[in-house]
Amino acid sequence: MSTTMKDTADVSLEDARQLLIDLVSIPSPSGDEAEAAERLVEFFEVYGREAWLDEVGNVRAPADDAVLLTSHVDTVPGEIPVEVEPADENDLEAEVAENEGEDVLRGRGSVDATGPLAAMAAAAVRTGVSFVGVVREETDSRGARHLADERDEPDAVVNGEPSGATGITLGYRGFLAGTYVATSESGHTSRPEPNAIQHATNWWAAVEDAFEQDEYTPVFERVTAKPVDVDGGISDDGLSVEATLEAQLRIPPSLDAESVRETAEAELEIGTVSWAEPIPPVMESPRTEVARAFRVAIREEGGEPRLLRKTGTSDMNLYAGAWDCPMVTYGPGNSELDHAPDERLSLAEFDRSVEVLTRVATTLRGGDD
Repeated sequence: MSTTMKDTADVSLEDARQLLIDLVSIPSPSGDEAEAAERLVEFFEVYGREAWLDEVGNVRAPADDAVLLTSHVDTVPGEIPVEVEPADENDLEAEVAENEGEDVLRGRGSVDATGPLAAMAAAAVRTGVSFVGVVREETDSRGARHLADERDEPDAVVNGEPSGATGITLGYRGFLAGTYVATSESGHTSRPEPNAIQHATNWWAAVEDAFEQDEYTPVFERVTAKPVDVDGGISDDGLSVEATLEAQLRIPPSLDAESVRETAEAELEIGTVSWAEPIPPVMESPRTEVARAFRVAIREEGGEPRLLRKTGTSDMNLYAGAWDCPMVTYGPGNSELDHAPDERLSLAEFDRSVEVLTRVATTLRGGDD
C-alpha cells in the first residue's frame, strides 16, 4: 500500500511521551494485551489514521510500505509502580548524559518494549509509514508469526526492541526449545541402576559438554544450552520414576536449528525429546539502505552510531525468515533492564529515538528530512 507525503500528521514529543506513559500504565502481559492495543488504535485514529485489531490481536495501521515499523505490545509479568521522576547519570545512556536532571519513566515495559513501541507509533503518524504492534512476543511470538504468514512483504522493516538511542541491532541468535521425557521402573534407592531423573540429568550434562566452547569465543557465536524447568519423581501408581526436562538452546548465525538439534539428539541414549518449531538466527548487513539511514539519522541527532549483535532472540528473526527485505532492530532503552525489577527509561532518550525514527522513515519514503 502506498500513500503520499501529505498523509502525515504532527505528533509533538509531549504527545508521544503521553502515549508512552499511558501504555506503561496499562498492564499488558502476554495474552492480556487488549487494553493497551486499544489505546494504540485510539492514538492512530486521533490523528486520522485507520487502525484496527486483527484476528490475533495485533494493532494494524497500514500506510506507506517503504518501511514497516513494528514492535510488541506485550510485556513480561511483574508490577512496577509507574513513576516519572528526575533522572541521575545512572539512568541515562552515555550519549545523553548531559540531560541529567531530565525525567525518567519507571514501570514494567518502559524498556521492553513499550518505549520502542510508542516511539514507533509517533514516528509512523509523523511520516505516514506502516505500523504494526504485535502480541505475545514474550511467549510464542504468535503476533509476529501471523504477520509474517499473512502480510505482504514491505520494502524494509524496523523492529522495535531496546538498543539505546544510538544503537542499531543487526543480529540475533536463533532459538530452539525441547522437552525431554524419560521413564524407569521404580526400585529401592540402594540399587545401582540409574533412574529416569538420572537419565535426564546425564543427557543434559552431555548436551552441555557437546556445545562447550572456550572462553575466548564470543557468546554471540556460541550455542548456549539452558535447562529452564525440571520435574521428576515417583509416578502416581508408584510403579515407575518419571522425569521431564525443559530445555532452550540459542543458535548462532554460523549454525542452523537442524544441526543443533542433531547434536543434542546424538547424546540421547535413553528417553525421548520433542522439539518446538525453531526460530532461525539472523545477521543483517550494515550496508543496507536501512542501516545507512539509521547511521545518518543518529549522527544528525548528535549521536555516534553503534552496531550491535544480541545474544537473545527477537521477532526480527521471524521476519528475516519470511521476508527478503532489509531490516534492523532499534529502540530507546538499556537492554540490561529488560524484565528487571527496576525497569526504567530516560525520557530524553525516548525523545531522541522518536526523532531518529522520524528521520529514518522520511528518508526511506524518499522525502526531505
